[in-house]
Amino acid sequence: MSNSEPLDLRLPTPGCYADPERAGIDADAVFDGMTEHLFFTLGKLAPTASLHDLYMALSYAVRDRLMTRYLASQEAIRARPQKTVAYLSAEFLIGPQLNNNLLNLGIQEEAEEALKRFGIESLSHILEVEEEPGLGNGGLGRLAACYMESLASLEVPATGYGIRYEFGIFNQLIRDGWQVEVTDKWLKGGWPWELPQPDEACFVGFGGKTENYIDEKGNYRSRWIPSEHAIGIPHDVPVLGYRVNSCDRLRLWRADATESFDFYAFNIGDYYGAVEEKVGSETLSKVLYPNDGTDEGRRLRLKQQHFFVSCSLQDMLRSLEKRGIEIEEFADHWAVQLNDTHPAIAVAELMRLLIDDRHIEWEKAWEITNRSVAYTNHTLLPEALEKWDLELFNSLLPRHLELIYEINKRFLQQVRLRYPGNDAILRKLSIIDEEGGKAVRMAHLATIGAHHVNGVAALHSDLIKRQLMPEFAELWPEKFTNVTNGVTPRRWIGLANPELAKLLDQEVGPDWITKMELLNNLERREYDEGFLEKFGETKLCGKRKLAGYIHRQTGVLVDPSSMFDVQVKRIHQYKRQHLNGLQIITQYLRIKNGQAHGIAPRTIIFGGKAAPGYFMAKLMIRFINGIAETINADPDMEGRLRVVFLPDYNVKLGEQVYPATDLSEQISTAGKEASGTGNMKFAMNGALTIGTLDGANIEIREKVGAENFFLFGKTESEIMELRTNGYQPKEYIENMPELSEAIRLIELGHFSNGDGDLFLPLIDNLKTNDPYFVMADFADYLRAQDNVSRAWSNRKEWNRMSLLNIARSGFFSSDRSIREYCQSIWKVEALPVEITCDVRK
Repeated sequence: MSNSEPLDLRLPTPGCYADPERAGIDADAVFDGMTEHLFFTLGKLAPTASLHDLYMALSYAVRDRLMTRYLASQEAIRARPQKTVAYLSAEFLIGPQLNNNLLNLGIQEEAEEALKRFGIESLSHILEVEEEPGLGNGGLGRLAACYMESLASLEVPATGYGIRYEFGIFNQLIRDGWQVEVTDKWLKGGWPWELPQPDEACFVGFGGKTENYIDEKGNYRSRWIPSEHAIGIPHDVPVLGYRVNSCDRLRLWRADATESFDFYAFNIGDYYGAVEEKVGSETLSKVLYPNDGTDEGRRLRLKQQHFFVSCSLQDMLRSLEKRGIEIEEFADHWAVQLNDTHPAIAVAELMRLLIDDRHIEWEKAWEITNRSVAYTNHTLLPEALEKWDLELFNSLLPRHLELIYEINKRFLQQVRLRYPGNDAILRKLSIIDEEGGKAVRMAHLATIGAHHVNGVAALHSDLIKRQLMPEFAELWPEKFTNVTNGVTPRRWIGLANPELAKLLDQEVGPDWITKMELLNNLERREYDEGFLEKFGETKLCGKRKLAGYIHRQTGVLVDPSSMFDVQVKRIHQYKRQHLNGLQIITQYLRIKNGQAHGIAPRTIIFGGKAAPGYFMAKLMIRFINGIAETINADPDMEGRLRVVFLPDYNVKLGEQVYPATDLSEQISTAGKEASGTGNMKFAMNGALTIGTLDGANIEIREKVGAENFFLFGKTESEIMELRTNGYQPKEYIENMPELSEAIRLIELGHFSNGDGDLFLPLIDNLKTNDPYFVMADFADYLRAQDNVSRAWSNRKEWNRMSLLNIARSGFFSSDRSIREYCQSIWKVEALPVEITCDVRK
């Protein structure tokens, strides 16, 4: 990172970048800002204002205080051009913004004081009103959000590019134990954090045809004549760094029609036809991840990807033109990061914009593209590596397909020179998949077009080179690297766990939140009984809060003194929530059979959503809820075992779950989880991990110490060996009486109101196929859970292990990840911003 002098932006007149009346950050100024916005923006008087009105007024007042830093940061790039990060992601799971901005500005107490003048005793009452932005779903989107926050906190200029979805993926209800999806209308009450910029709209084409022509200089050229257009309207969301002046932005594109209303159609009575184009175009930004189980769903998803990528690249090119910078210098000013394959069309679209629109020759255009683009792979699962049917792709993006054919032809020529006569490797490396129905492999396009390809944990990056893309790695070994994921401690400790944050401030000083290595100093307290007791109180405080939430939301009473054993993540077979379910049934049977000695009292908590079309995942939710209904109604389980499924798991709920967790379940099949970030949030908050050698679990175990981690399960190589030698799950069931008894109870309908058929698809899958080796790992998982119970019986020792998890978790800060990206992939430096303006005059 650069230690360059900060840019001095002198503000000669009030209102140039900062209005002194709207930039003050004491309680009086915040109160005045709220009063002004209640009256002038919302049209409300304080005595009649609702909690939502006060939330909006406070948010607008806080946004006013961001504007000085936001506009100064934008001006800094114009005044001193340097490379900026463009982070392209289909998701940004940014979570609630109000408290995050209050923390980063350092005015939480001032906001609370201002609210008291409106009769609101606690800031928490206002924070409860805030809707979760429906801009992301799982780990991919949350990682993007953490990275944007770290970029701003490290003063690195950046823009995150994505889609402004009108509706999120869905809100989850649980009815009769089943997941029910309802529309996530997160924008219904207005969203005060966005700044629409209609004057910076971009046009995007689809379909149509290409034609060749001779330009005025006699050059042979191609152009695309789309049959359909949409307009992308940018909505900017300021992303403030922690206690710095740097404020980056999230630029989200909303789709609009080129012609919103057809008067002729309306006048002749075709009322639907009058708005048909508007409805069709706006569908592009309606919903996150449309169901791709249908042809129309797949078509819409590809259109979404091209829409936001094209808008974003056009925006980058336009920014250079506005500053008088030559297009040939694009790679010196933009580091374009593809967050998984969703934005991989950027390789072809950037080539099209450079060649067709700017008339740059192929070799130069390819050099610019290759020097600009880097690609992060997030998965080893074949179904998550996007491929697009050739016919569909050609119908939507005919010019891009021509360019991909040319990229592929030139690339395969290099391969032929390296591997003469080897047709098999040509088929493996080709962007076009010739097996079965022809398709465009987006991971191949991204890999060929990028200067770096990185995995997101050490094992994952190794598997990319050994299993997923061995031929690419052999061809370009220098291109492949690793950057282990990280999470921001500002949200996941500072906001989520204020009691722990206060203790850390007292013990290691307040700088830990940006210098996580300072947490190492906690190790000097590992045998300090007084400190461990205080530390234990912070955990108990979090557990009491979560227990209250559980009772309000589900009606289940849980004991905060029991072990909170938690598995919250997307529901998927490879994440193996059903493995956890089976061991719960085993513990239940032990208690029922009088073998409860040594079993720790537990509250086992699940949360997560299943994709609407993923039947087995939805059945797993029903399975967990069936277990919960049976166990929670059994008086023999009182004080020993409780099971809870938390509906609609999201960032807001995560902020309550992570601080309250004692045991973190990270039990995916080895070799399947790319990294995981929930595991890091749990460790930072002092949860001990029970897990396999998968994803970032490996690095967590290395950092916190093997003795502070409950390891179980087969390794990735052992799983491969089992698969190769013909895995027989029934053999494991037959050799494990407790497992056999658990399965028999499920088949008898004990957890499904006597319906023995309900869970048959799940059980039959485990008995006959078991693609994620649940049966193979069950015995070792049960052994590890027994070790957990023994460890819990010595609470001082447990607290010591918990403290060491926090002390050694600094590596997993997203600040470290971003520094690695900046140094090894993007070659980007910090641009500190100094604002010379007395806003308190």
